[in-house]
Amino acid sequence: MTVLIASDLDRTLIYSTAALGLTMPDPVAPRLLCVEVHESKPLSYMTETAAGLLAKLTAEPGVVFVPTTTRTRKQYQRIRFPGRPAQYAICANGGQLLVDGVPDRDWRRQVAARLAEECAPLEEVHAHLLATADPAWLRKARVAEDLFAYLVVERDLVPDEWLKALVDWSEARGWTVSLQGRKVYAVPRPLTKSAAMREVARRTGATRTLAAGDSLLDADLLLAADRAWRPGHGELADAGWTAPNVTALTKAGVLAGEEIVRAFGRSAGEAGR
Repeated sequence: MTVLIASDLDRTLIYSTAALGLTMPDPVAPRLLCVEVHESKPLSYMTETAAGLLAKLTAEPGVVFVPTTTRTRKQYQRIRFPGRPAQYAICANGGQLLVDGVPDRDWRRQVAARLAEECAPLEEVHAHLLATADPAWLRKARVAEDLFAYLVVERDLVPDEWLKALVDWSEARGWTVSLQGRKVYAVPRPLTKSAAMREVARRTGATRTLAAGDSLLDADLLLAADRAWRPGHGELADAGWTAPNVTALTKAGVLAGEEIVRAFGRSAGEAGR
């Protein structure tokens, strides 16, 4: 039996300093392993325990670990997970399927055709974001992989009514909006992690799929998996979102990431018996 594990990365498996959630006394805080460096500075971490468990899990025969992220390919390739390198990775929220680090051109063509048919063009959405965002709280505006757009904002200053209006405007044009940390994402509705996960499952012959994620952009991925987990933080937790196949964890921060890796290992082991 082949088990495919598709996991979101930021605030699910890996955590920035701001997202670690180390609420325990310093002497009992978990030891951390840096798994990402950006501009010569450490950026993202796992607990050492989670890193060891992940390395052991990815070495198991019949386990296909697929990092699954909204990050661009360049951003993803900064990450250095312990253990065997992943043959497949899903980037740009499903818009890029990497095979041994190289974008799959056939998959990208399929994605482009579907976006052109089902939703408003990126240029229109990006222009709307720039026209409506207030310079008082907007810090950066970016287009990722020519697929979606996002803003870096001062989150506490972003008006709720602006975000609600953006959600309504985007939905009418076939797009989805997600607020994650300091980033406001606008993503075409057909651009999904679940579609890319199904493609990897088809190519690998996976008979069981496991997934984890914390944001609204991960909901389709969790629903598409046989079993899934979400941490006790993030958009899904804030909304109280769950589903019959989804386990809502109570742990938050980097310890939730460790618990997710443990859950993957248990479920993969059960499938192999």
